[in-house]
Amino acid sequence: IRAGWLDKNPPQGSYIYQKRWVKLDADYLRYFDSEKDTYSKRLIPVCSISHVSSIGDQKFEVVTNNRNFVFRAENDADRNEWIWTLQQIAEERKSKAPERTLMSLATDSATELADKSGFLELRGFKNKLFVVVAGDKVFLYKNAEDYRLGIGITYIEMNVGNVKEVDRRGFDLTTPYRIFSFSADSEQEKEEWVEAMQQSITEALSNSEVAERIWAVESNRFCADCGSPNPDWASINLCVVICKRCAGEHRGLGPGITKVRSLKMDRKVWTEELIELFQQFGNVIANQFWAANVPPSEAISPTSGSQERRCFLIAKYQEGKYRHYHPLFGNQEELDRALCAAVTTSDLAETQALLFCGASVTCDTGDPQCPTPLALAERSGQRLQMEFLLHNKTSGWFGGCCGVGQSSGRLLSALLCRVEFSRRWCTLQDGVLSYYENDRNTVPNGEIRVEEIVCLVNNPLHAHGIERTFEVYTEADRLYLFGLENPDSAREWLKSIAKSFVHPCAEELLALDFERLGRLHYKGGLTLEHAQEGWFALVGSMLHVCSEDGCRQEPLQLRKLQELCEGGGKRVGKNVAPPTKYPSLCAGRTLYIQGERKLDFLGWVHAIQKAAGSSGDTLSEQQLTESDVPLLVDRCIDYITQCGMGLTSEGIYRKSGQNSKTTSLLEVLQRDARCVRLKEGEHQVDDVANTLKRFFRDLGDGLFTQRWAPDWLWATVLEDEEARVGKYRQLLAALPPVNRATLKALINHLFRIQCFSGENQMNTHNLAIVFGPTLFQTDGKDYKAGRVVEDLISHYVEIFNVALMASLPWQVNDQEMKKQQDEITAIMKIREASSSGTQQAGDFICTVYLEEKKTETEQHVKVSATMTAEELTFEILDRRKIVMKEKDYWSCFEVNEREEAERPLHYLEKVL
Repeated sequence: IRAGWLDKNPPQGSYIYQKRWVKLDADYLRYFDSEKDTYSKRLIPVCSISHVSSIGDQKFEVVTNNRNFVFRAENDADRNEWIWTLQQIAEERKSKAPERTLMSLATDSATELADKSGFLELRGFKNKLFVVVAGDKVFLYKNAEDYRLGIGITYIEMNVGNVKEVDRRGFDLTTPYRIFSFSADSEQEKEEWVEAMQQSITEALSNSEVAERIWAVESNRFCADCGSPNPDWASINLCVVICKRCAGEHRGLGPGITKVRSLKMDRKVWTEELIELFQQFGNVIANQFWAANVPPSEAISPTSGSQERRCFLIAKYQEGKYRHYHPLFGNQEELDRALCAAVTTSDLAETQALLFCGASVTCDTGDPQCPTPLALAERSGQRLQMEFLLHNKTSGWFGGCCGVGQSSGRLLSALLCRVEFSRRWCTLQDGVLSYYENDRNTVPNGEIRVEEIVCLVNNPLHAHGIERTFEVYTEADRLYLFGLENPDSAREWLKSIAKSFVHPCAEELLALDFERLGRLHYKGGLTLEHAQEGWFALVGSMLHVCSEDGCRQEPLQLRKLQELCEGGGKRVGKNVAPPTKYPSLCAGRTLYIQGERKLDFLGWVHAIQKAAGSSGDTLSEQQLTESDVPLLVDRCIDYITQCGMGLTSEGIYRKSGQNSKTTSLLEVLQRDARCVRLKEGEHQVDDVANTLKRFFRDLGDGLFTQRWAPDWLWATVLEDEEARVGKYRQLLAALPPVNRATLKALINHLFRIQCFSGENQMNTHNLAIVFGPTLFQTDGKDYKAGRVVEDLISHYVEIFNVALMASLPWQVNDQEMKKQQDEITAIMKIREASSSGTQQAGDFICTVYLEEKKTETEQHVKVSATMTAEELTFEILDRRKIVMKEKDYWSCFEVNEREEAERPLHYLEKVL
């Protein structure tokens, strides 16, 4: 906009002015040593300029929100022209407030918007600089305070950059104009910076043509989910434009819900029709459906964390919690008929509402010439309708009004906005729930007989814009939604309805504060021949079961389930299982839940899946093993212990894994550790170790809890060793059960690690240095944190063994200690054998029969000590060239020599 020579007054207020080449563009006012320089000495965001004024003697002052800059021109005319130009551009930027730069966002927690930020040493500067990687640029600041104020040194366009590692902590960012030689505090930090800058280069080199066209629509310039500016990702089936951070969480929902693509990098995806669809649709129209009823307390912002984003997006797109309810919901025939009519018009919003409320994209139109809605749209010349249908052809919302996905059976509930509720007078009398137009009417609008009720659901507060709502499911596969503003009245109605339809044999379930209560058929224990009717109540993550004979079974802790899968029984042989069986496998117990009605059964499936997953960032909210250890922790420890070089890996836990792999692995494990299998060759030891450390570092409330952590640190001042150990025992007993069990598992693991310190160079002291700050979530300056961990490892037996024979699961007894020593000895023997070239025993030759015991079905297979039933099954199917179909279920059975008994193997169970 303007450039020229000006004299710049130094910040110290000296009378000696320095000549600077000053440039003004739409975003920044920058000054340089020379007009040939590419990188500035200072830059000031235009949007931070509050006013510009003349101060005499050809001088003028640029006043920002936090600092003033004084310049001097050659004459008054030049000064006045600079003042006028700066005032004009500043006013123009203020009128376009949403289009702010990264630096102007610094005062609004821009750290959350940056891809990477922190201190680095830069050759040529005495002090460390605060560096920020954001999008396709790298910004340099003198310090963190300048970053907060928004006043920078310069920025580097990464489309001309190249990153190269120099040494253990150093790396160079090379441009055609200058080489920036950076140095990080550690090797891990260096790798994270290099990776962040390489991603920035990739983004800078990507094609922005598609993004610019889609951003031409005002609402598409901000993320549809959190509102971040300039979102460069999109869900092509939901037709929403989203930011990079929300895109990562969208991927976690799976392609059955949302198909994520980059506006800049996935160029081949963006056909002319798809671009036009996004231009015509826009985030506003999409959110009129998906976000019609978002409570302010649940909305997310650009600064929201990953966990908060994940919960919001699951509620928004997977559960459909905030959707605008279509009037035809629940009537499949009418939904399909309306879809066939909508696709012949240009009303994309109506098509969206129908599809995501249950209309089938492959429904029968009744027209032989155009048997599907897609064919109808094509005949009507509706290109954008065709594009929308094509991208939603395989989405997990379809398959009837319940919107069942092929893999996970998701339920689209009847979600009503507050204004869509109809006020009715209701009565519950003589086993009939009736609803009337008003309290004066004598003829009901409708009736629900209590013997027809199969399920009752107590929704969370404000789930549908009303204080309290509950759902009633009937045998006719219908869903009724009721709401009350008074929570006490809602509770009374719930209890009354529940008491009227629950069988007397299951009355004890009524005392529970249930989320879902109903009857289903199930098989379990030794009675697998025939399904029996039972009453189920879901309370948090506990599933309570009462059989038809009134016997209440031990509740299932769903977070401790080993497996959840939809389908029927499995065998060495083929079974096409009905879609209404839902086995849930807990330690030593399998329960087959069977539904007769699709609507309420899918509700149970969804509720059980949700209750069985991790629900937060504290230990007690994680998926757990039978011994109360988070499954994520157990998976990582088990892998490091069992894999080839785990315990003996040099610098284990001190060396850093790759940041991207660590982040990815942690996200997958936190999403559902039950489905993750860590395998040698696929996962590196350092990546898994780094994942475990990061989990504890980011853990909500910490391993030692905020309540007790200061007491643990204080205990280190006790000089008497016996007194200190005694204090640790007391504090250990005070921890919550899951924290105690997790601490024991981790210290047990570290105890094993230090047994191999001769090979891995990680003795007790070194492990304490690493894990002290991690477990106490400190900056590493307080030596007490490391002292606690060192004491716990050194006095492992004494601290965890309160009595000679342990009575609690987190205590260690003599027998367990001997077992651990034996395991360590065995591992050391294996290491010695492998290093000396001694060969271990070979594979076992096993005879396997396919479906029946005949010569022609016989197969001889080498079975290793680590082969699982799943791997054996796939081996046999591959040999016989049998292709698995979508609803085929196979299993492996162990049969005794005389064929008197057989036992099904769990698919993760080792065959030998």
